[in-house]
Amino acid sequence: MPVLNPVRHTLANGLRVVASQDPTVPVAAVCLWYRVGSCDEPRGRTGLAHLFEHLMFQGSTHVPAGGHTAAVEDAGGHTNAATGFERTAFHSLVPVGQLELVLWLEADRMGGLPDALTAESLATQRDVVLNERRERYDNVPYGTGWERLVSMSFPAGHPFRALPAGSPEDLAEVTLDDCRAFFGRHYTPDRAILSVVGDVAPGTVMELAERHFGHLPPSGTETAPLTAGAPTRPAEARRHVVEPVPGPAFMAAYQLPPYGTPGCAAADLALTLLGGMSSRGLHDRLVRRDQLAHTARASLMPLVRAPSLGQLNVRALAGADPATVERAVDGEIDRLADGGVTEDALEGARAQIRRDWHDRLAHPAGRADELCAQEAYFGDATRCDRHLASVLDVGAAEVAAAAAELLAPARRAVLTYEPAREAVR
Repeated sequence: MPVLNPVRHTLANGLRVVASQDPTVPVAAVCLWYRVGSCDEPRGRTGLAHLFEHLMFQGSTHVPAGGHTAAVEDAGGHTNAATGFERTAFHSLVPVGQLELVLWLEADRMGGLPDALTAESLATQRDVVLNERRERYDNVPYGTGWERLVSMSFPAGHPFRALPAGSPEDLAEVTLDDCRAFFGRHYTPDRAILSVVGDVAPGTVMELAERHFGHLPPSGTETAPLTAGAPTRPAEARRHVVEPVPGPAFMAAYQLPPYGTPGCAAADLALTLLGGMSSRGLHDRLVRRDQLAHTARASLMPLVRAPSLGQLNVRALAGADPATVERAVDGEIDRLADGGVTEDALEGARAQIRRDWHDRLAHPAGRADELCAQEAYFGDATRCDRHLASVLDVGAAEVAAAAAELLAPARRAVLTYEPAREAVR
């Protein structure tokens, strides 16, 4: 695995630039990461950050609607974007010689997107976003499960209570004035990180960044930290849903320490032990031995400005009792807490985390994204070369303690599904 050895520089307007040169990669992977996500949306405007991800491709001062993507593809590359709770990231992968084109395009929409905003483009992209929501959440069995769990995990009014998908009711109320105000506050150089990975000298990256972004004014605002490692609820929250789903399900979300802390790393290893396909864990217990479920998974959703969330998702067999599934889940957590974290098992979990990290950094686009993440979350992209060790160095005692303390019922929200009568075959 190559050492990224990133070079960092901050422009006078606050734009942070990170370059990682790799002579073996004859492309330029560009990530422009804005430190804005669904947690930054105004009250009653959920979904606005995701909507903006789409509006950013609808033209700017010198680029027509659809022209950004067309220009990148005509240059032999491709582009994409993603919105989360804490970030909106735009990715491009192009031949090295087309790097300046990408930076010009990104700077043009950072400085001039409001010039192209129209009622028509807003209405069109709102429909696209609402259709995505229907396809991914509303019209899929169990599709709104995670949305419900997130809502149960945080109190009313909490910035992380709604998924980036937003609600149809809020999206319907978004106006052009909302969009212009949101853009002016968040899509500015001092709220962004630019990273470039590939066969490009760091000095060249810094020079091009200054040329295309240096004249753009900062917003002058700063995001207040929202980090909180303790549960925001006094006890377990529960909800039972009867819907036309294929079979029963047990889902849970555990409030965990923020990403980057030792407690979160220990919880990550505990969840990896629970969710792995090895001879111990939820899959072995629920799918192979007890034959209660089709699938049993566990994973970490890392968050920095709020408690991270540990996710459990068990899709049970038809006729299985969710209460029996829950007892088995809690039994596996208790086993980990009481001597089940052996060195052999822990080494297997470490190997899985190591493999996932290497897979992420194997592609230059993954490296560019991770450099932005480490710079955005911790103010230091060089942490990318140290992150894996910070997780793998956690010992068995810490993982067992995480299972006992962090995966306890008082820290979780539980959602169970029961098939509606007409869905039972």
